[in-house]
Amino acid sequence: MNVSLSFALDFGEAGGERLPQRLPQRPTGDGPDRGFGGDAIRVGHDEAYDSLRGCGFADVEEPSRNEDLRCSWPGEYFAPRRKSFIADVPYGNYEVAVTFGGADEPVALSAKAGPGMLMLRDCAALPGRAGTESFAVHVADGRLMLAFSGAAGVVGVRIERAPRLPTLFLVGDSTAANQTSGQYPFAGWGQMLPHMLTSGVAVANCARSGRSSKSFIEESRWNEIVRKLRPADYVLVQFAHNDEKTGPGGTEPFTTYKQYLRRYIEDARRRSAIPMLATPVHRRFFDEAGRLTNTHGDYIAAMKQLAEEEGVPCLDLADRSKRYFEELGEEGTKPIFMWTEPGEYDGLPEGTKDNTHFSQRGAAEIARLAASCIRESGIEPLCRHVRPLDRPSSAP
Repeated sequence: MNVSLSFALDFGEAGGERLPQRLPQRPTGDGPDRGFGGDAIRVGHDEAYDSLRGCGFADVEEPSRNEDLRCSWPGEYFAPRRKSFIADVPYGNYEVAVTFGGADEPVALSAKAGPGMLMLRDCAALPGRAGTESFAVHVADGRLMLAFSGAAGVVGVRIERAPRLPTLFLVGDSTAANQTSGQYPFAGWGQMLPHMLTSGVAVANCARSGRSSKSFIEESRWNEIVRKLRPADYVLVQFAHNDEKTGPGGTEPFTTYKQYLRRYIEDARRRSAIPMLATPVHRRFFDEAGRLTNTHGDYIAAMKQLAEEEGVPCLDLADRSKRYFEELGEEGTKPIFMWTEPGEYDGLPEGTKDNTHFSQRGAAEIARLAASCIRESGIEPLCRHVRPLDRPSSAP
């Protein structure tokens, strides 16, 4: 099914009166006259999402705290919260082009999609100049959802289905997962990864909190992904945090851990997809000399051993995070992890002192490290879809 939609959006912020009635759009051929090849659909900020129209703005009274329901909207991941724009589209990958700027003042635009996945970060348009930035979105539930900071500068959005675009399926635990908006600014590094990649690849972050290499398979989560894999897709696997624990999901590093990891590799190859492993990011524990403590034991070595045996790329996030955390030091790493003060965030009234999970800023930094590993790995053509790796200076 060929899908191409163009929207002129009014977010109800200063500058909204500049929005055009029409946007240029590529011809798309057949399709109902709901923007499928016609003039741009103008959507005002007061036009609530309507399933009959298939698009509109939405806001919520209370952010979600349930990860499995997947009902967090991208506007809830900004402070203050923003309205989310929703467009009904079929399952698949989409290229989204955002046109912004043109006002008398400069515009800095950031964009998030779905459950808070960072797509663009501080993209600039000079006074009087308009710009266009593109990114790829993987839609799994029939709704493409977008939200923007600097939304007053957004002129329009074009959405085109990209069936030939490869998907990077990320499989892992809470350190990588899309965290809920009700726990903002808690974030997984997979949630921040898309902004480090070009529109040449779409990220499907399938990581889930509390899962191990074993439980992810036993709960049939992996089987659901395998059915969707296509030739030239990528599978990136990061587990260990929950494998290390005693209980039903636990594994042993050089036996069952490797056994389950090998299952991901073999299944991906059977579907002609490209498997990759990522060693686990470190927790925030330092010794008296200021050196990071390895809480993962032999799991890092076991994954590296398996990668060599199977001939698959291994992104060494353990080594990269160790060096980065030691560079920052014990105090300097607190903003990277979920250390928050009581009352600082509405969803975390008691504050947090979490040495395992990341803030949005920290998750963005780990995503940058992962992107650096991808670029250096030489994995073709994925390595050519990494954006410039300049270190961000603030939270997304």
